[in-house]
Amino acid sequence: MTAVQPAPATGQQPAPGPQPGPQQGPPDRRRPTALLKRAPDAPPSGVARLLPRTVAAHLRTLTALAIVLLVALLAVTWAAIANAREGVRVIGHDAGPQVVATGDLYFQLTDMDAQLANALLIGGAAGGGREKALARYDDNRLKAGDALLKAAKLADERTEENTARDVLDALGRYERLAGQALLLDRQSDRASGPPSKEVIDLYRQATDLMKLDLLPKAYNLTLDNGTLVRHTYEDERSAVLSGRTWIIIIGLALVVTLAGFQLYLSRRFRRLLNIPLALATLGSLVLVAAGATMLSGQADHLRKAKEDGFDSILALARARAISNSASADETRFLLDPERADAYEQVYLSKSQTVLYMKAGNLTQYNQAVQNKISWEPGRAPFLGFLGTEANRPTESGEQRAELVNALNKVLRDYRKVQANDRRMRDLVHNGQRDQAVAARSAAAADFAEYDRSLQELIGIHQKEFDEAVKDGDDGTSGWYAVLPAAGVVIALLVLAGVRPRLAEYRWSR
Repeated sequence: MTAVQPAPATGQQPAPGPQPGPQQGPPDRRRPTALLKRAPDAPPSGVARLLPRTVAAHLRTLTALAIVLLVALLAVTWAAIANAREGVRVIGHDAGPQVVATGDLYFQLTDMDAQLANALLIGGAAGGGREKALARYDDNRLKAGDALLKAAKLADERTEENTARDVLDALGRYERLAGQALLLDRQSDRASGPPSKEVIDLYRQATDLMKLDLLPKAYNLTLDNGTLVRHTYEDERSAVLSGRTWIIIIGLALVVTLAGFQLYLSRRFRRLLNIPLALATLGSLVLVAAGATMLSGQADHLRKAKEDGFDSILALARARAISNSASADETRFLLDPERADAYEQVYLSKSQTVLYMKAGNLTQYNQAVQNKISWEPGRAPFLGFLGTEANRPTESGEQRAELVNALNKVLRDYRKVQANDRRMRDLVHNGQRDQAVAARSAAAADFAEYDRSLQELIGIHQKEFDEAVKDGDDGTSGWYAVLPAAGVVIALLVLAGVRPRLAEYRWSR
């Protein structure tokens, strides 16, 4: 028998089929769309945040880069020009002329002592030789005073001023001793023969003061300013050459930037050529080329002023002064027999300083000098000041020929001077002192010719020095006005080339 299910309490029959569960709403069709929506881009981080991401930003960045490089180019060029001008000022107008002035002072002092010795050696002999020597002594004294005043005016440091003051004081003491020796010699009314012992003692004091006090201090003035010239030349010329290198590097970077800017604009805005930018690029290229060329010229002017002019002038002025001092030692050799051996050895030392030839004594030296010396510029077989001059490189053929001819004349005259010295000493060694004194007087003309030859050679280098300094002054003339003007023009051209493109970009948006 089958069991019967009871009816629901409500009295209603349930619907056949499965019973519905809890009531559910219509499906949400927006949910899948929301799930598929693209997430926003993450903000850039690190270096990427600094990079321009829009066309306008690109334009502004390239413009700023070009302006910065332009300012750097102008600043480096300005500094290099300042270095060049400072080098020319010190070498050509300040320390350089001061060195030449003190070199002249050194010569005048040595010639004063030489003429004092000549006046005492000649005495009251007929012919007026003593009066001529004293006239030259007074002339040298005045020139030495002028050179000392010029050196003092050019002195720009306390030590130089003190040295110049010490030289002036020592010069006064020397003149007092020289005056006493001359007065005592005149009172002796000596017509021939050596001066009295009292006169010799006074002269020894005077010449020792000259050699041990005056000349070293005068040379210190030359040495101090010569060192300043050398350091200035090395520092400023190196700075000029470094500035030229940086001008080329920064200038090429600027030109490349402007060229890249031109290419970017042509691709982005479909324009074949941006004329203002093209002119700015051309102007930058011209400015770089002109600046580098100018600095190369300035470095060459500094080199010529220092090496071809100043160095030779200083060396030859020293050779002239030492030659004159050596000539005075010949007179001292005759004037003071007790010190004759010492004066002979000093003469050899000074002669080898002027032109060095290997020799153990004065006789060997004279023989070596009298032998014909064959030499070529840059390969001289002798040293000393004249050897330095012979080995100095030269550039142009005309300049080289002029210098070689002038130096050959100096060497020929120097051989005559040494031959006269040998003749005079042979007479002394043979007991013929009066003939030696006469030979010494006769040899004065040959020494004067040798001195003129040295002055002519110095004059050639002085001309080179003056020309190099003038070219250095003219080489930077006007550049302090050209640089800012060129910078403004190039900057305006860059802005004129960019401004329309920025406006076009804003309009297209």
